[in-house]
Amino acid sequence: MSYNSPFTGNVIQPTDVAYRSITLTATLQLTWPINGTTADDAAARIMEVSSSSSSYFLQMPPANQASVGQDALIRNVGAVSITVKNFGGAGTIITIPAGSSYYIYITANSTTAGTWGIIAYGIGSSGADAATLAGYGLLAIGQTLNQSQPVTTFSTSYTAVAADRSSTYVWTGGAGTLTLTLASTLADNWFMFIRNSGTGALTVAGSGGNTINGSASIILQPGDSAIIVCSGTTFYTVGLGKSTQFAFTQLSKAVTTGSYTLTAAEASNVIQKYTGALSGNVTIVVPATVQVYYIVNATTNAYTLTITTGSGATAVLTTGTQATLVCDSVNLYNANTILAGSSTISLQNGTVGSPSLAFAAEATTGIYRAASGEFDIAILGVNLFALTATGLAIAGTGNFTGGISGGTY
Repeated sequence: MSYNSPFTGNVIQPTDVAYRSITLTATLQLTWPINGTTADDAAARIMEVSSSSSSYFLQMPPANQASVGQDALIRNVGAVSITVKNFGGAGTIITIPAGSSYYIYITANSTTAGTWGIIAYGIGSSGADAATLAGYGLLAIGQTLNQSQPVTTFSTSYTAVAADRSSTYVWTGGAGTLTLTLASTLADNWFMFIRNSGTGALTVAGSGGNTINGSASIILQPGDSAIIVCSGTTFYTVGLGKSTQFAFTQLSKAVTTGSYTLTAAEASNVIQKYTGALSGNVTIVVPATVQVYYIVNATTNAYTLTITTGSGATAVLTTGTQATLVCDSVNLYNANTILAGSSTISLQNGTVGSPSLAFAAEATTGIYRAASGEFDIAILGVNLFALTATGLAIAGTGNFTGGISGGTY
């Protein structure tokens, strides 16, 4: 609503009082300086206000007695905050901290309260308002910007987004996953803090092919913590703290055929599990460093898995087998060749194509157990010897240079 002069048709504006100094000793209801007003409580375009108590309010005149755009610049020159309310104290327009200035103006005037726009000024003179400038990772305290690091606990899998910049996330559940939004979306210099205070392993994984420390994912055991930073194309950890209670981590890597060279991050996993349906023999090249590896060959099909540094002795595992390997930076030795204090050795059943006890150079030749109460020997994947409680069955012909004695033929 606007008011028009009956003589000119132009909008009537309240008389422009340019400046006023106000000391609040009680709540003050302002009026527009229009014709006929005799009270000494007129609003001015610029008002410097001080108050002895933050419980005293400065209340603006009725918005429906002025046109949209009617404005005032209010500067708090006192020591306590001042709350500016609309007409009659029906609502708060702005609370002005000590030393701050705000510019307010009417944007809608259909009611006495009206709607007011707000522009923040600086302290004493024009400047930026800290609360307006504060973005992710920043906190406005008075007129200053301060580092912010809010803490969020979570117990279900979560995807970190741009708004999590500078946040600390604390895992409190069992096993779970923290997925990182695409590095290109988060952009260079995004970062967050993560800690596993739960009871299970927390997997931190990239998305869309992004890696973290060169791997598709890393695992934080209970008590582990790290800062995760984004380069815009990949992720890294800084200060990755490892709990001594959970010293081992596991690499799970799918393979099919050919040679795979482990990255330093992959090789740092003491426990390594290899999976996949093999279509040929696989070679895993580990760094030439001193290390112990616990290898689990969980692949399928009758091919071998060879662990090597690229030179020296190698270790060969057939499908479904495990080995503890010691690397001296050149050679890989099977630590299970001697079992101290053990009186028995147990083997898996194996198959004719993958015997449970085979030769490194010929994985399809060895011994296995085809059925209950049976001892079998495979030669190049063919069963040529089967010994049971009822007798011996040999496939093929025999050549006995020393003759045969005893029994019935």
